Amino acid sequence: MGLSAVTVLGVDRPGVIAAVTGSLADCGANIQDSTMTLLGGYVAMMLLVSGDLDPAELTKRLTAPELVVSASAIEARRHFCGDGGGLGYVLTVHGPDRPGIISAVSAVLAADGGNITGMSTRLTGRLYVLIADVELPKDVDVAALMRRLAAVGAGLDSEITFRPVEPDLL
Repeated sequence: MGLSAVTVLGVDRPGVIAAVTGSLADCGANIQDSTMTLLGGYVAMMLLVSGDLDPAELTKRLTAPELVVSASAIEARRHFCGDGGGLGYVLTVHGPDRPGIISAVSAVLAADGGNITGMSTRLTGRLYVLIADVELPKDVDVAALMRRLAAVGAGLDSEITFRPVEPDLL
């Protein structure tokens, strides 16, 4: 059984996610990991799927006039910070829109080995909002990192918050 990365971009409408995931199920592909969001009136999907179909066949089965689809064979892998026991944080940025916000913030995190594991941004009027899930190695000086993030925020005229993830209670 192979693993493929599938990306889909199409005009948002009711049923587009059902159509794509239904087509995957019909051809025996199992969705192992996915993210789906709206970007400026378009639905954007990234999926890791396993199954017996090669990427070219997956692309053929999912292609429709209103969709842009790509699929590539990949190897299964997981990234873990440090020794696999990374610390989870949520980072938020609120401020005026301008080029370079993501670049500046992600560079500070990367300098300490931080990995952004999920991110969403929105522009509402003139307010830019970024929310990111971040995994840090256990040995990071979080207080020093927060000072560097605050300095970047001040330079961007933005407020940056950085807090530990609350453990899920099941």
